[in-house]
Amino acid sequence: MLGDKLFTLGLWLFQEAEAVAFDPINMWRMMGWPARLVVVTLFIMSAWSIGVMIDRWLTYQSARKESRLFAPAVAGALKDGKIEEAIAIAEQHRRSHLAKVVTAGLQEFQAHQLSAEISGETIEASKRALERASAIVHAELKRGVSSLATIGSTAPFVGLFGTVVGIINAFKGIAGAKSTGLAAVAGGISEALVTTAVGLFVAVPAVWVYNYFIGKIESFDVEMDNSSSELIDYFIKRSSMRGKK
Repeated sequence: MLGDKLFTLGLWLFQEAEAVAFDPINMWRMMGWPARLVVVTLFIMSAWSIGVMIDRWLTYQSARKESRLFAPAVAGALKDGKIEEAIAIAEQHRRSHLAKVVTAGLQEFQAHQLSAEISGETIEASKRALERASAIVHAELKRGVSSLATIGSTAPFVGLFGTVVGIINAFKGIAGAKSTGLAAVAGGISEALVTTAVGLFVAVPAVWVYNYFIGKIESFDVEMDNSSSELIDYFIKRSSMRGKK
């Protein structure tokens, strides 16, 4: 008798599972509009984060490539004392983060070239120009990256909201059908599972890529600081050479 009851229960559960298919299309159909709105919101957040990822990755690749070409070329021009040529080289590599910073310093320095001596004020003015340019380039490199952190931190909570809605609908299904069968809670279960999974799917890549981009930006900042220091050293040496003449 006990074996027959267990067999009947297993057959009933199998039939219930067949009646309620948990594929994406059927789960979407069983979801209520609040849960659907949550899923749509999460997909919009995902599309935004993917767009930022692609845009920033292309920007960083271009900056790295252009800087590798710019650095040796401008170093050669400055070694020969050709500041105008160095500025022209920088203008040809506008996607380079180093070129943007070096150009600001060179242009400020060139503006005081008419004087016979290079004063400390001229070097300080060039230093401030380099600092301003570094800050501007840093902001440009970081543009949109903070949104990845926002998406990574909020997407799980948006998904959790859909999960809570799904659990509420599951209990409503039980109360309405006055039974605890799988069909009674299928809609609520689908909402809870889908919104939770989508929330994690959106959040995890956003956090990973955000941390990766922050590391790239920090390396760019170090490169810009080093270039600024080297350029200031160049100005000081040039000033001392003029003083000897």
